[in-house]
Amino acid sequence: MATVAREAQMVVVGWQVYEATRDPLSLGLIGLAEALPFIAVALYAGHIADKASRKWVAILGIFGLLLSAIALLIFTLRPETLAHGRVWPIYIVIFLSGIARSFTRPALTALSADVVPRETFQSAVAWRTSTWHFAAILGPALGGLLYGFRGALAAYATVTALMTISLAVLLFISAEERPAEKEEMTIGESLRIGLRFVFSQRVILAAMSLDLFSVLFGGAVALLPIFARLLDVGPQGLGVLRAAPAVGAVLMGIAIAHRPPMQRAGRSMFIAVAIFGLATIGFGLSRSFILSVILLTIGGMADNVSVVIRSTLIQTLTPANMLGRVSAVNQIFIGSSNEIGAFESGVAAKLLGTVPSVLFGGVMTLIVVAVTSWAAPQLRKLRRIDDLTPV
Repeated sequence: MATVAREAQMVVVGWQVYEATRDPLSLGLIGLAEALPFIAVALYAGHIADKASRKWVAILGIFGLLLSAIALLIFTLRPETLAHGRVWPIYIVIFLSGIARSFTRPALTALSADVVPRETFQSAVAWRTSTWHFAAILGPALGGLLYGFRGALAAYATVTALMTISLAVLLFISAEERPAEKEEMTIGESLRIGLRFVFSQRVILAAMSLDLFSVLFGGAVALLPIFARLLDVGPQGLGVLRAAPAVGAVLMGIAIAHRPPMQRAGRSMFIAVAIFGLATIGFGLSRSFILSVILLTIGGMADNVSVVIRSTLIQTLTPANMLGRVSAVNQIFIGSSNEIGAFESGVAAKLLGTVPSVLFGGVMTLIVVAVTSWAAPQLRKLRRIDDLTPV
């Protein structure tokens, strides 16, 4: 529910901001406003997820996201707040929601280790990412349709209701309490241990780096409001474009969940990221709405292969008592790269033009694949993940 609400909210925010400014950089600033607090707080949030109740950390994070949705609803009820192209109040709300999200993500990721047996991690990760992406299909479509046919007020009211429901559902999740750690350490020491672990695991570090740079350069999501105008499909079409990658991710996730563990996981990851880059280039060149949707769907399918392999590696190789910190490091690598990538897209579109910036991103993704394949042969040669054992 929370993902549905957030994805719907981001469609409405993106369209509102671009309608008010007609500046691609303003779309990039949305990503920057969310990324800066996320990066600043994520490691501490991971430490908290390992020390406190993961369930209650997640509940407080969702509550913060609910307050952000309420603030955007109030702005819509008081249109003078955003009059004359003034969008800085929206950036402030997105900034604060980034703080809430930084606590929610590692807590929810680590919470899964308390309820899912290790031998079912790959299937569980595939189902979890498929569920997330299914929500990411429904959210943008819902946001675009509500905004297009009923206006921003109805859209934000729906987001607020969905956030409230997700908060209520989370309260009923049952998870075993982890035993308290005997060793006392400072927050700084705890965070250093998490970072040291990630950088000592070359396979995990390479997988994170591959995803980070491919998403940083290859993502075109932030510019979709501009492409929706180029394709003349309005906010409703924007919702479909935003949902298309998630459609592909769901289809691929279901396929992965119903097949045996990957026999050549490393090679599959590199091929998937290369396909993602090619799909990005094709999307930048497309002037057909249907073709654009298909290419975004293919990109989502390829991206989910990479997500499942990386997430399974992290949950398989990381001791349970460190999952919060390691998940936080992963979120800095991956989660913030989506938002920093959005900022990069906005800046590139401002300097190069919208279409050239997307083509540049796709080409850079292919270069990242080539460089990482050369620099990290241990990831390229990785076979079955379920044969690995935690350190």
